[in-house]
Amino acid sequence: MGKVPKKKRSLADKVRKAKTSTEIKNNPFEVKVNRKKFEILGRKSKHDVGLPGVSRSKANTKRKETLLKEYKQKGKSSKFIDRRFGEYDTNMAPEDKILQRFAMERQRVHEKKDLYNLNEEEELTHYGQSLAEMEKFNDNMNSDDESEEKGLLSAELTATHFGGGGLLRKKTSEEQQQEGEDNRHRAKSRQELIEELIQKSKQEKRERQVRKEESQELTEKLDLEWKSIQGLMVKKTPKGERVEEEKPKLEQYDMMVRELVFEMKAQPSEKLKTPEELAREEREKLQKLEADRLRRMMGDEVGESSGSQIHISADDLNDGFILDTEDKKTLSYQDGKWNFDEEPEEDKDYEEGQSGEDGESEAAEEEDGDDGEGEEEEGQEGSSEDEDGHSDLESEQESEDEETKEDSAKPSLSEEEMKAQQEAAKAELPYTFTAPENYSDLTDLLHGHTPDNQRLIVARTQKSNHASLAAGNKLKLQKLFGFLLEYIGELATRSPPELTTVDKLIPELYTMCQMFPEAACKAMQSILGDAGHSTEEALEVKGHIAFPTLDMLIYLKVTALLFPTSDFRHPVSTPALLYISQALTKCPVRSLQDVTSGLALCCLGVEYVTFSKRFLPELINFLSGTLHLAVQDKTSLGYTVVPPFRPSGKCSDLLVLSDSESCKSWIKKSLPLSATQRLELRNELDRDHHRLTCLSTCLDLVKRCCLLYKDLTSFTCVFQPIGALLSKHLSAQTLPELLQELRGEVLASIGSAPVTRSRLVLERRKPIPLKLLTPKIVEVLDYGKKRGSTREEREKERLKHKYKKEFKGALREIRKDTRFLAREKLNEVMDRDSERKKKVRELFGSLATQEGEWKALKRRKERGKGK
Repeated sequence: MGKVPKKKRSLADKVRKAKTSTEIKNNPFEVKVNRKKFEILGRKSKHDVGLPGVSRSKANTKRKETLLKEYKQKGKSSKFIDRRFGEYDTNMAPEDKILQRFAMERQRVHEKKDLYNLNEEEELTHYGQSLAEMEKFNDNMNSDDESEEKGLLSAELTATHFGGGGLLRKKTSEEQQQEGEDNRHRAKSRQELIEELIQKSKQEKRERQVRKEESQELTEKLDLEWKSIQGLMVKKTPKGERVEEEKPKLEQYDMMVRELVFEMKAQPSEKLKTPEELAREEREKLQKLEADRLRRMMGDEVGESSGSQIHISADDLNDGFILDTEDKKTLSYQDGKWNFDEEPEEDKDYEEGQSGEDGESEAAEEEDGDDGEGEEEEGQEGSSEDEDGHSDLESEQESEDEETKEDSAKPSLSEEEMKAQQEAAKAELPYTFTAPENYSDLTDLLHGHTPDNQRLIVARTQKSNHASLAAGNKLKLQKLFGFLLEYIGELATRSPPELTTVDKLIPELYTMCQMFPEAACKAMQSILGDAGHSTEEALEVKGHIAFPTLDMLIYLKVTALLFPTSDFRHPVSTPALLYISQALTKCPVRSLQDVTSGLALCCLGVEYVTFSKRFLPELINFLSGTLHLAVQDKTSLGYTVVPPFRPSGKCSDLLVLSDSESCKSWIKKSLPLSATQRLELRNELDRDHHRLTCLSTCLDLVKRCCLLYKDLTSFTCVFQPIGALLSKHLSAQTLPELLQELRGEVLASIGSAPVTRSRLVLERRKPIPLKLLTPKIVEVLDYGKKRGSTREEREKERLKHKYKKEFKGALREIRKDTRFLAREKLNEVMDRDSERKKKVRELFGSLATQEGEWKALKRRKERGKGK
């Protein structure tokens, strides 16, 4: 690219440059007057008149000198800077600069030349002799440890050993004296000086060694003499004359310090295992026990098969034996002879028969458990929650360890013992189970087993198929939970109902509910939803419904055990409580079995509201109606009977005793749950006893409700009908003493409740208004300025105002700089484009000229051919 052509100045620039400052100030078009809204006397303003053109041109000139140069030098590093001394110092004369530069150059050269130059005028000496003149001896010097004569070949030594004359003959004493005098007068050479130093050092070393040996001999001698006289210096006093010094008693602090020193240190415990690791260990333990059981069932000895083969090396001496415990014998001394006692045969017989006794005791416990099965009360179901079946592995593991020890102690088993072992192994429960795929598989798996064994089967199935062991185990266990709920319902519908088995299976249900709460919630919701739909259909068709069956009561009880009942709203507990309330309201009471079912529902309702203390009006109405069934005279009641009970009629005397003498033979007991399914009463005495049991249960529930709702404001009004019924209508009847005591406790609790009601009246005093803040009034004397503030606040406001002003000014300048750079960039782009267009035009012109010349040449050739 060629040189950029200079931009032509406009006429306005030329005119503005030619004008003088006075002309600009006098030109009205160049002056800008800043008008004010208000004229204030005494205020001087600095910016009444401005020259925007002049200030704009000054700003552009300044930006061209600073910002434009920085922009053009941006990204360029090839520039030369003159660093000579005094180059940019305008105060120095050129001659001074040259002289100073010459002096600095000579100094720098002299420093480089003399960097490694030793001072040649000074001469280094050693013992007064010049080092340059001294000879260099490179012979290796012998160490001080070697003898003096080693390596030396003196004239005297040669003459002594070899004899001879001339130079090698021994010198006489006169010659030696003469030579010594000559040596004193002449200066010693370097070699002689070095030999003298070596002789002196060796002599000093020999003297130190001699002194050390002498001091060591003296020390040994003193030690021997000290041992001979040491006994004379020690005087021992007899024991009788010794005076025992009293030891100072230790302070409490010292005693505590010593106790802390000898205190037992904490031992490191094992690492806490994750649930996945625990589940894996449980499964491995069950698999090992199952393998041992199958091995015993096949007739193999567990000790032989489980023992690992020991590798014996080729160079083993076979002397690493260990004596068994049975080889140890008791050694004693009696009548002057050694007596070797062997183990008595009774102990051996006891050890052999130990396993048999254990098996018999277990069988006896199972028989006792089977004999104890029967009908259980509803209140006893909750007591079985604490019994957990997770300790079966430990007990069985201990029994298996004992059996393996006994088997390893015996050399071999006979055929009869082997058969007995096989039969016992076949009779044992397997330790691992596969998860059932459907309900029929679960019933086949649990069929024919005792309640305890059924619990063990479910527990081992859960451990063998833990959710963390495989991908599909979670779904299998969720299905197992639904199958168990269905199985519990089936157990409750049998005759007689197997409530013991239900009691044993509830802990396993709780464990799986904690593992899979969502699946358990859906399963229980489906059961409660089906029961609710059937109830609505029966109400639409018949207008009334029957009391829930025993399986539904069991489901309601299981819901209270598995899910929280104190929540304000729960997806499972709330529908269950609504179902109980609907049953207590819509189910008519027509027989003693209905009364029993209703009281069971009341027990469940009390259990549901115990923690939350939620008021359940259906519960109070049903208890009041149950007490009404025991009233003989129903002519003047004094209270209102609420459905499903009737004031009088066929079924209004269900709890009235047929014979008052039956009260004497009645014994208090709890209502059995099986009575809700099938009630067998053979005679009138049994019916009266059952009526008294129902009445006792009703009074117990009323007492619990009084304690539960005593804090309610409406307690007196709610329990007023029950109090009137007990005080007026059941007082004259002949009831057992226990029922009379219960009746008195209920009346006492109702009467002791304080009456806190008060009539509603208008508030006599005027309401207290809200507190209002008094506004702060500041008098303004000078408008436009803030007064009433401290000096620091005014300084702070001034700095804030200055900061804002400077910030705005900086932003304004940055915007102007940005616009200036944008204009310069645009000018550069336009210049480049214009130059490029110019070159393109030149190229097109040259090409057109060539094209014209080529065509002219072509035409000439054609004309030449035509001629």
